Amino acid sequence: MTEYMRSSDAFTWSMESDPRLRSTVVTVLLLDRSPDWEAMRARFEAISAELPMFRQCVVESPLGAPPRWEPCPDFDPDFHMRRVGAAAPGTVDTVLEMARVAAMDDFDRARPLWEATLVEGLADGGAAVVCRFHHALTDGVGAVEIAGRLFDLTPEPEARPAATVGVDPETRGAWWREYLDPIGFGARQATATVTDVVRSVPGLAFDALRHPVSTATGAVETAASVYRTVRPVNETGSALMTERSSVRHLDVHEVPLEKLRQAGHAGGGSLNDAFVAGVAGGLRRYHEKHGADVGDLHLCMPINLRTADDDPGGNRITLMRFDVPVGESDPAQRIAEIHRRTTRVRDERSLPHTQLIAAAMNLVPRWYVGAVLRHVDFLCSDVPGIPVPVYVGGARILAQYAFGPTIGAAVNVTLLGYVDVCELGIDVDTGAIADVDVFHACLVDGFDEVLALA
Repeated sequence: MTEYMRSSDAFTWSMESDPRLRSTVVTVLLLDRSPDWEAMRARFEAISAELPMFRQCVVESPLGAPPRWEPCPDFDPDFHMRRVGAAAPGTVDTVLEMARVAAMDDFDRARPLWEATLVEGLADGGAAVVCRFHHALTDGVGAVEIAGRLFDLTPEPEARPAATVGVDPETRGAWWREYLDPIGFGARQATATVTDVVRSVPGLAFDALRHPVSTATGAVETAASVYRTVRPVNETGSALMTERSSVRHLDVHEVPLEKLRQAGHAGGGSLNDAFVAGVAGGLRRYHEKHGADVGDLHLCMPINLRTADDDPGGNRITLMRFDVPVGESDPAQRIAEIHRRTTRVRDERSLPHTQLIAAAMNLVPRWYVGAVLRHVDFLCSDVPGIPVPVYVGGARILAQYAFGPTIGAAVNVTLLGYVDVCELGIDVDTGAIADVDVFHACLVDGFDEVLALA
């Protein structure tokens, strides 16, 4: 049976008709030395055999069906894995420049949507790995699960069974299958919809008879929740960060994990609330530096919907947009208010209907989707990472950073935990924020004032 993209993945895939909405995720691993290349390469090849999408490419479907995953007949691991020497001066900035170019570059859509580049010869004797993948391949939590298959707990690489390919790359259906499969897909979707309706009608009727007011109220609340999820945003909350471009700047910052968690608790919230409050504080300071007033700004935050039964591939998130009090100068009050608003968003009635909403959004013109996303001010993504030191190809990982795509916002700050540190990957649209050094300094100060609560 043909494997079609989930509606949320298809949405991520199709909105790239606007290059400013490119959905490339980049991760950077900093290593204490050069790893065993053959061991690392074998591990990546094993991952590509275990997870079919790492050997598949995306093919457009006729008759209005979603794009589909098909085995790539020309899959070549050496195209996806590169080994290069670091250019002078061989610092972390050198690696970040390579990651920046990778973030702006498009994928070869005739091939699987991932690449990994080993960068050797850094000035401190270390090395780095720059990985990039399309967001349709997986989300942040799924990527951490995949990384668990790449990493070892000791410097000695664990012996694992030889890779076995789960699908035959040469298998390809007859030409008429391209039209027959979409018809079958449409029939299955219609059948599933009718079945769900038939199953739900008796319960709805029973509830409506016994509790007519609460049933009607629940329906209205669900409709309102769906509207809040897809509502148009006609202008940025910031009067300063209004322009958008396809040029990115990447930067990093580190904060102590336990201290950030304590700060969140001190403000009546969680680690995630303190994280968002730190970014918000940096944005407030940045606006003050430029003499611009700032109140609430539009935040886009991924909400994790992944369960223990889901495989690592594909997106199991939904993007929720809501306003946060960036103008609030008291970090404790900011954390408390962010906690209140974030809790409300996590309890939205629309969350179980994410795929239906994404399917509907796929019917909306791309220019409209782009216009909405380009009015979001910033993104924050909190990804639980690996709590213990790990190794790849015998080399110890010193730090790992994730850079999520801006998808129309001025900046995306992604928190990836590693051991006892929160590693922040900062992806800036330079069309919105040109003075990136000033912004970075403001962001550091914003986190310092939050951490002071601990």
